[in-house]
Formats: sequence, structure tokens, C-alpha cells
Amino acid sequence: MSAMATDGSMKVRAQAKWVRTSARKARIVLDHIRGRTVPEARTILAFTSRAAAADIAKVLRSAVANAEANHGLDGDDLVVEAAYADEGPTLKRWKPRARGRVNRIRKRSCHVTLILAEAPQTMAPRRRRAKAVEASTEASGSTKKPREKKPKAPARRRKKEGAAT
Repeated sequence: MSAMATDGSMKVRAQAKWVRTSARKARIVLDHIRGRTVPEARTILAFTSRAAAADIAKVLRSAVANAEANHGLDGDDLVVEAAYADEGPTLKRWKPRARGRVNRIRKRSCHVTLILAEAPQTMAPRRRRAKAVEASTEASGSTKKPREKKPKAPARRRKKEGAAT
């Protein structure tokens, strides 16, 4: 399935239904790849030691194949725009316990969905906050020094002790 977004970029969707892992466990892995480019997401999934990563990697491969085959997009230029896991049906089993009792076993499943979109062309590299502040002060030409922070509690105690003696 694909759809044109309001900004004109193409979106491609892939879904795996009835994946035999709980949605909670799948969401932990999906949080790592949301917002990343496809090559980064593939690398993260390859080195993630959770079992859900293998199923999510299959869905990612499927979404990239859909984009390349159906829409002529380059797989390496795509970004994971949305990644979510919805709860699927739960298989209910039971396990015999002592004194004629029984414990319920819930074998949970989930539906994993990935939506890929074209990466924006003007992606600037991320900068750290300190570098951005230095660049802005250099550009404006101001010679103002950054404000000094208060010393932490142990340093303040040492100063009080030094002043008291």
C-alpha cells in the first residue's frame, strides 16, 4: 500500500500480522528504529539481541522491496516515518499445577506496521548545543561571556567551611 502525503512525498507501508511476540516486546525494538534512515535501521536491527528484531527486520525488508518494485524509489533514501505494534489475538492455554489447580498461559501476538517515507533533501547534520551557541555568538559579533553556573552543593559546603575557619 502507498499513499501520497500532503507534502508530495511518497509513503510506503508494510505490515506483518499475527507475529508471535507480545506487542510490548516489539515496541521496545520499534522505538529504536523510528525516525531513522533505512540503512541505520537495518544496522540497529542486525545488532539487536531481542527476538522481535528478526521479525521487524523482515517487515523492513518487505517495505523497502515494495518501495523499489512498485514506486521506483531508492531504498537507501527512505526514512522510517512510523513504526508501531498493535495487539493481535491472544491464544489462551493452561498449565496443570499442584492440588488440582491450573494456571493460565497467554500466548500473545501482535501486528507490526512500518511506514517508510522519502527522506527530506535538506537534512542538515545535527549539532551539539554548545557548538550552536558558539556559532551564533561569532556570527553576531558579541563578546559577551557565557553566564557562570552556581557551584554544586559539595563545592558550596567546602566554601562555607573554608570561610568559617
